[in-house]
This record gives sequence, C-alpha cells and structure tokens, in this order.
Amino acid sequence: MPFPVKLYVYDLSNGLARAMSMQLTGRQIDGIWHTSVVAFNKEILYGQGILITAPGQSHHGQPLQIIDMGETAIDEQIFEEYLAEMRVYYTADKSDDCVGFLTGRSIPSWIKDLPSDFLSTPFGAALRPTIDSMFRRPTGVSPAATPPIGLGQQTNPALTAPLLQAVANRAAGTTAAIPRATTSASLALDSGYSSPSSSTTAGPIHASTDPASFRSLLGSHRAVVVMFTSATCGPCKMIEPVFEELAQAKSRGKGQGQVAFTKVDLAVDMSGMIARQYNVSATPTFGFFLDGKRIHELKGVNAPELRTQVDLLLYQAFPPHPHTSLNLPFISSVSTEPILFAQVPALDTVRDKLVSFIDSSPSLNDSNKIKEDLAQKIFPWLKQRYVEKSKVAPSPVVVNAFGQTITMLVAELPAASMFPLLDIWRLAILEPTIAQVTLTPLVKVLTLTNESVTSSPRATFLPALTGVLVQTLLHPDRLVRVAAASLAFNVGAWLQKGRLARVRGDNVDDGIREGEEDGEWEVELVSAVAEALANEEESEDAVHRLTATLAFLIRLSPFFQDQLHTLLNVLQVRRTLKSKLTEDGKLNVRKKEVRALVGEVADQLCKP
Repeated sequence: MPFPVKLYVYDLSNGLARAMSMQLTGRQIDGIWHTSVVAFNKEILYGQGILITAPGQSHHGQPLQIIDMGETAIDEQIFEEYLAEMRVYYTADKSDDCVGFLTGRSIPSWIKDLPSDFLSTPFGAALRPTIDSMFRRPTGVSPAATPPIGLGQQTNPALTAPLLQAVANRAAGTTAAIPRATTSASLALDSGYSSPSSSTTAGPIHASTDPASFRSLLGSHRAVVVMFTSATCGPCKMIEPVFEELAQAKSRGKGQGQVAFTKVDLAVDMSGMIARQYNVSATPTFGFFLDGKRIHELKGVNAPELRTQVDLLLYQAFPPHPHTSLNLPFISSVSTEPILFAQVPALDTVRDKLVSFIDSSPSLNDSNKIKEDLAQKIFPWLKQRYVEKSKVAPSPVVVNAFGQTITMLVAELPAASMFPLLDIWRLAILEPTIAQVTLTPLVKVLTLTNESVTSSPRATFLPALTGVLVQTLLHPDRLVRVAAASLAFNVGAWLQKGRLARVRGDNVDDGIREGEEDGEWEVELVSAVAEALANEEESEDAVHRLTATLAFLIRLSPFFQDQLHTLLNVLQVRRTLKSKLTEDGKLNVRKKEVRALVGEVADQLCKP
C-alpha cells in the first residue's frame, strides 16, 4: 500500500532573513531553510543525529510550508533499516537523500541552493556557527516544551537570540565573535563542524547512501565526481584531503549549482549497491559523470591526475564561450559604467510645480503630510546632496519619506502631472537605499498603469523595462531615441559586467546565477536593438550606444550559439552595421572610435 511523503520546511531565521538579508548580505534571501521528511506518520529530521517525532512536534514547531513529495511503495520496515544504516552519515542537508530513497524525487532547488547562496556572502560565512547550532534541539528541552516557530507565531528566543545578536554586531560594525547560546537552552554544535565534508548546512561533499539518492544527484547536477571509499581504506585517507579541496574550490566556481562531489562507502550495504552497479570493487576509485553518464574512471592515489580529470570534466560540462578567444580591443575599451542623467534642475521650481499638482488632486489622501515631507525632508536632502554636493547619504527618515511619497503620488497623480516627480526621482534613485524602497512604484510607472504589482517587483521589473525600451527605441523624436539608447546601454553594461566577472572567476552579486539567465528576454531585447539600429538615420550618438549595447548583449551570451547567432543572420545585423560606415548610407558614422566599434562588432560578433 503506497504511503504519502511530505517535506516540512522551516525558516531557522523566523523571518529575519527575508527582512534583513538585503542590507546585510547584498542579496535577497527569503529564509534559512531547514527541512524534515514525513513518512509513515513520523517526522525525520537532523539534530545531534537523526530525530524522529510525531509530525509537527519537533523542536522547530509547526512548519512554514509543507510540500507534497508524492508516495512511496517502500514498506516501513525497509525504511527503518535504511535510517539505521545511514545514521552515521545523516546530516542536515540529507533530506534530499531520504526523499530520493522513498520516492526517487528531489527536493526543490530553491531549498537545496540556499546554503551556497547565503554562505557565499561574507555575512553568511560569519553566521555559519550560529546557523549550524540552530539545526539542533536545545539541550534539555523536549519538543513539546519548545514554543513553535511558524509564520506569524512567537519566536523561540533560544533559537533566534544568537542570530539577532549577530545582526546587531554586524550593524554596529563590531568584530566580536558570533555568540553561541550557552544557557540551559544552549544549542550544541557538532564536533565535526569545521570539516568541510561534514558540515551541517552546506558541505560541498554529498554522502550518497543509496541508489535512489545517487540517481537524484546525477539528475540534478550536470557534472558529478564520485569517490568510492571505505572507512578502513588507508590510501583513501591519503587522497581525501585533495578530494575535499577540489570539492571546496570547484563547487563554487564555473557551473555553480551544477557541480557535485560525492562519497560512496562500499562498506555500507545500500551505498555498496551503487558501487556494484558500476562494477567498482577497489578503493579509492573515482568516477566522473557528465549528464548522468560515467565518462571516465580513475583508480588509486594519484592527486595530479585527479585534479586533471576534474578540470577536464568541468571543461566538457561548461566549455568556455567561443568569444573569449577573440581579440576585441574596441569592445573591451567601452566602459561598463552606466550613463546617468544626473543634471540637477531648479529644485525650488520643481517643488512648487509638484505642490501645485498635489493641490489640484483633491482625492489625494494625506496631501498635507506629503507636502510637509517634501518641504522638510526630501528637498532639503536633494539640495544638500546634489546642489551643495556634500555626498551625504539619505537618513532612514528621508528614505522612508521618499518611499511613502512616491508610492502615494504614483498611485494618485495623473500621468500628465507626474513629470516634476520624475525629475527628482531620477536623482534620488542614484542612491541604492532609495532605489530599493521605490522599486514597486517604478514598475507601475514603467507599465504606465495603476494596477497592483507582485510583492516581488523584481520579477516584473525587467519585462516592464523591456516594454518601455521596445517602444521608445523606435520613437519618432530623436532625443527620446537617444535617451532610450542610453537606457538600453545601461542594461547591456550591467549584464556584461556580471558575465565578465564570472568568466574571470570573480565573485559577482548581480542577482543572476550561472545557467539561470533568460534567453527569451535577451532575444527580445537584441531584436529591438537591431531594429532600432536599422531605423536610426539621424543620431550618431544613438548608433554608438546601440552598437555598444548589442556588443554587450551578445559578446558572452550563453544563448549566442543556440539562438542569437541565427537571429543576427536573419535580421541581417552585420549588413545594417556595415551600412553605417558607407557614404551611401542615410547615416554615415564619422567619429573614428565609433567607426572602429561598429566595424569590430560587425566583423567579429555578427559574422555569418
């Protein structure tokens, strides 16, 4: 008889990650996820070993989310034998193995990818001991005695106090060590915490404990390196440090999230089944898997050859972009710094005009409060920052006032009365803190509607921005087209900066993980830029910026070979660019540096 399998998801930060991650890590992290598996009316989780409780009765309380993982045909006795065998291996990141054993499925990537996402930030690394301790049951406290941690419920001080204190230390700029709870409800740390292969949250080495979990690992990673080992193998202990070093370095480089290193212990029956499947009987033996298929095997202790084979596997899985070998001096010389419209208008005139529009909108709520914030908070800071050039950052009071004012005025003012607001907004959003709080109303302005947007406006920002670009790049007014070309350049430069950093192996925090770019969006934008180039007959500045944008979009694009190369040929982009360099064309580019850039893009990136 099939039994249902559920995944219980907890947020160890109890909402702190969602609320404070952007300020503290530079990226949005919605939770510090911890999971448990529920099957046969039991909840199985990690906490100083495997813990088994009634569902929802663990020290973590009620789950934030319950995910249906399907059904299992395995009976309860076999499952108990599996748990008994894997007790020595089971850690907080092994829920995926357990689910794989029961159902053959894998837990969602947004849960599995969290450790590398969060712990790769400096703040995440600093909080590592505290987060690890939160996986454990408080010493001497039974599940029933521990207040539940769930959405909208009271937090457990024993669990959240260390994280709150760490946040406070970070905010104060102190270098004090991240505290560990040491009260009667102290959170014990695993004695193996410092070992990269045994870490509880994000160890770079998996422990494949049965064929189902191993199949799940192969299915969820493009490249997998397997070390077949055993506890009594002396040579294995000699080569293990090299294997762990490679796992640490290569798991976070090119192909992050798609590379896995795993150990298979031949002495454990179910793990041994994996070895038998691949006819492995000697240890250490290393297997190299690409797209689920074994492509090479290495036996014995040979550190140089192990390094070589790992590099070769990653080269095959993630070959370098064909454009990385091109000599592109003129494209490389184009700055990726954004084009900013930072001209300061007559602020008093703008303020008076904006106030007059507010006064003529009787339906506007709290108009007096808005005018007071404009006069006493927003415009004084704008003058201090952009007229007096003091470069003082806006205070939280100014940021909050700007966010509230923008939100209310965008919702109520008619489009024709919004230009003075936009004139100060374009200056204010040069400050990241103000840009952050005004992203939702910015999406509304871009879509030219007053309809509500999603609670995560980042998801709608790029499509809205692209819609504006597609329209304005072909606008009949020359100045509008030049402004649109500048905006397109900024989008391309942002994309190019991140791609260049990833090629160099540098850390980059642009919100894009390798392999997760949007091909459809890029095709749409390249098509719009190509059409705008073909139609531009007046402005050499627009041609310059559009050509640079095109170069940025296609130079290191992961979609170049599969999609963009054919698109460029169909749209005859090379011919369009060449036409800008001839006397017969309606617009003949004159500036030497622009001609060089146009020629290089045409001949190197757009060749048939």
